[in-house]
Amino acid sequence: MSRVFITGGTGFFGRSLLDYRLRHPELRKDDWTILSRDPGRFRSECPRLASQPGVAFVRGDVRDFSAAGPFDAVVHAATAAVTTLPDAEMTSTIVDGTRRVIGFAAGCGAAKVLFTSSGAVYGPQSAPVAEEAPCRPATAYARGKLAAERLLAESGLDVRIARCFAFTGPHLNRRIHYAVGNFIQDCLDGRDIVVKGDGTPLRSYLYADDLVEWLFAVMDRGVRGRAYNVGSAAAMSIRHVAEAVRAALGAECGVKVLGSPAAGAAPSAYVPVVDRAKRELGVAERVGFAEAVRLSAAGGAR
Repeated sequence: MSRVFITGGTGFFGRSLLDYRLRHPELRKDDWTILSRDPGRFRSECPRLASQPGVAFVRGDVRDFSAAGPFDAVVHAATAAVTTLPDAEMTSTIVDGTRRVIGFAAGCGAAKVLFTSSGAVYGPQSAPVAEEAPCRPATAYARGKLAAERLLAESGLDVRIARCFAFTGPHLNRRIHYAVGNFIQDCLDGRDIVVKGDGTPLRSYLYADDLVEWLFAVMDRGVRGRAYNVGSAAAMSIRHVAEAVRAALGAECGVKVLGSPAAGAAPSAYVPVVDRAKRELGVAERVGFAEAVRLSAAGGAR
């Protein structure tokens, strides 16, 4: 990569990419252009990330933006993180945004496009899921991601797809709908962790630096048109996640589980099988969960 254009460059993925770049000099020889709805706000919130040499910003919405090329690669990571967004707006952001990115990538001469899709495209699961599983998306977000995958596959561009699961890191917003982030904030604020469900759903969390390394691996070494699961294979129940966060931070708060498991019901799961990525890309999970929690907590509240 030499000149890289990144959509979604100021969300969790984008901030994690920029943070990683700041700490790895070999990446700073590349020029990154970041699409953002509000670059000024990002510069105010994250001055160290925003002021790196070789990083420029373009103001715009992913559905309607312009930028001066050429670019060697495009990382398409723009997706609204707010689950309360109306379905039509969520679909438009993902699908219409992807159409715009396809046209932009074709026009700017990008040799590769990396798309950050989601494990949600598989639909509800009760066990870890591999890439060969059928996709039965159940939400507007998931349907949009799968539609975007198909648009990119039909575009004629050299596309690599990362189906991303759940993550933690210093730039995770701990005050919205991410369980691990909520639990970390509860511990830091000195209040009990409250699990609103029955605590049985299975989750796993990959640390932000590992996420970035896996995304680069998909971009650099992935097979054209191929989807790769990106995430941790270390499954834990949500109750275990809460208890592990408390232990990692040495917090004295309690863990309260409000619900009771339904008799005979299998717990839901949002956990990837990552054998393909490990085998074909040579990636590994380098940061264990307890250390990931401590590093995430040290990043400051958001």
